[in-house]
Amino acid sequence: MTEKAFGVVGFVRVVELVALMLAAVFAVPGCQNYDTLVEKDQVAQQKWADLDADLQRRADLIPNLVATVKAAGNYEQSTLQKITEARASATSIKLSGDDFSDPAKMKAFQEAQDKLSTSAISRLLVSNENYPKLQASGQYTDLMKQLEGTENRILRARQQYNEAVKDYNAELGKIRGAVVNKATGQPFKPRVYFAASADSTAPPKVSF
Repeated sequence: MTEKAFGVVGFVRVVELVALMLAAVFAVPGCQNYDTLVEKDQVAQQKWADLDADLQRRADLIPNLVATVKAAGNYEQSTLQKITEARASATSIKLSGDDFSDPAKMKAFQEAQDKLSTSAISRLLVSNENYPKLQASGQYTDLMKQLEGTENRILRARQQYNEAVKDYNAELGKIRGAVVNKATGQPFKPRVYFAASADSTAPPKVSF
């Protein structure tokens, strides 16, 4: 190999080395930004799991509550039927994957939960005032207090989930997040907030 040819080969190798170094320099921040999106998405997912667990706890209390009310005497059957139907509707909708980025699916989920909380449960609370025997039941009192506590936890969990969604969506909306997302095949999608109706922004009040 001539000295000139050797020089050309050496120059090419230097260029390749510089290119690799530059790629590494730009790749490190890119990986960090990707990891940031993954972490924020996982935080939002965990907050949703916490909220879902509280919603399930509320649903689990309903059958015991209905059974206790029935045992107390001649209660309004229409009220019990509506709360049972509302529970069935609320527990029939499950969200996963891309559902959290679908406004229509999130809305259907929210409406089912609102129907159980603000319609069925609230009606039960109002109706119990006409049944002294029911109000005197220790089991009923305990269940209603558990229900009120669960509603408080749901409110807090919903706030925490929405805070996590805001943090995640903000990161995804930044230039660095959008670039990394596009470069990796856009695996990240904006999440929809869990926005409950105005009537369900406060837990039902239980009084005996």
